[in-house]
Amino acid sequence: MAKLRVSYEYSEAEDKSIRLGLFLIACGILSLFILGFCWLSPTLQSLQSKPANCTVSPAGHVRVRVHVGADCRGTSLYPCLQVFVNNSESNSVALLHFDEQQLVLNPKCSYVPPCERDNQKNRDSVLWWEDYFTKEINSQPFTCYFNQQRRPDDVLWRRSHDTSVLMHCVLWPMVSLLLGTLIVLLTVCARSLAVRAEALQKRKCSYEVCQDLSTAPLDPLATNSDAGPSSPTRTLPLFAVPVRRRDREH
Repeated sequence: MAKLRVSYEYSEAEDKSIRLGLFLIACGILSLFILGFCWLSPTLQSLQSKPANCTVSPAGHVRVRVHVGADCRGTSLYPCLQVFVNNSESNSVALLHFDEQQLVLNPKCSYVPPCERDNQKNRDSVLWWEDYFTKEINSQPFTCYFNQQRRPDDVLWRRSHDTSVLMHCVLWPMVSLLLGTLIVLLTVCARSLAVRAEALQKRKCSYEVCQDLSTAPLDPLATNSDAGPSSPTRTLPLFAVPVRRRDREH
């Protein structure tokens, strides 16, 4: 029996599906590295801060000239609000900061106003927060976040990152990675099943052809000669007696 040949080439649709799956796998791996370096490390550092109870100490402000940001294209003058709180974890006075970004931007102040070129707007924004801490919160305890190892003299009012950020940093890259892997595996499995089905079909057809050849007559010429009309022949009687010529004359 001749060796069966089956095509293993992918169709255009299958090729596109595999490319899509590989693209999703690459995006998942790349986004996992990018989010890991950009968001995962700051989130883990933020989660290291322990919650504590804080009460406001007398607040004050000083006038300094600072860079508010690159978008402002220059310097902006605003009051530097300094809010000191009593920390229940360390039983000491610490400087309160709005969040991690503000702490990195200006570690000497408790609040940095938005990027405004108008100094009066910056001043009004800072004074509003000063009134909020001194009048509304006053001596009422509130939750703050304290990290004894990294910054023992600073506390945070809010966390910039929480567990939801950590979940998103891991969830969406893994979803993209698993989806791409699933698409590639399903496409390859579907093609493998199609190849096997094609091989079985060809094997079945070749087997049927062999059976037909085995049941057919071996010598078609002999069959045709037997089936044709027989030529006329002279037959002798069974008990024919030969007659001599001499007797026939008499």
